[in-house]
Amino acid sequence: MKALLLIGSPRLGKSASETLGGYLLEQLAVRGAETEKHYIYPALKSEDKLGALISAVAQADLIILAAPLYVDSLPAAVIRFLETLARRLEEYKRPGRQQFLAISNCGFPEAHHNDVALAIYRRFAHETGFDWAGGMALGAGEAIKGKPLVESGGMARNVIAALDLAAAALIEGKPVPQEAQNLIAQPLMPAWLYRIMGNLGWYMQAREHGTIWKLRRRVL
Repeated sequence: MKALLLIGSPRLGKSASETLGGYLLEQLAVRGAETEKHYIYPALKSEDKLGALISAVAQADLIILAAPLYVDSLPAAVIRFLETLARRLEEYKRPGRQQFLAISNCGFPEAHHNDVALAIYRRFAHETGFDWAGGMALGAGEAIKGKPLVESGGMARNVIAALDLAAAALIEGKPVPQEAQNLIAQPLMPAWLYRIMGNLGWYMQAREHGTIWKLRRRVL
């Protein structure tokens, strides 16, 4: 199996999207898959890089797209890439069967905010001839960004278990089981604690930049 991970976050090397997708790619490699990782944002800046990325997608047996949620939808760069991919895939010879898995994470505590984005990914897969392997949604993504998943401690245990289940199914050409989708959607921490940590993070950033007094400013 050729498994291709597409990272749809502009935070190259330090995003929750890469943390999630990277762990899943590692588990697929352990199970014998040939793996490859690409970043969408840099590819859009060069026609040569974009062509190479579309070619890699066309040759893969499994495409994993991991991206953040922007408000309630896909990042603009991811939309642009998928639209381009849909137009140009017919230029390439593709394997008889290709699976498409989407992993969406958001900054909100609740995973269900990703539902609209995952529905868009699913429609894209159906319109472009991919087998829909499932959508995995994670809330509170900011809590795990920028470090390997195994370093996130106990709060990531359900996420790790979910991605392990996903890898075991995908390597056999099966869709991600509902159990894995349910597990990854479990809260990483209580919502009230996540909000406290988030507010603390804002204050720390404001202190660093000398703008604490501006935090409650409003535009009238």
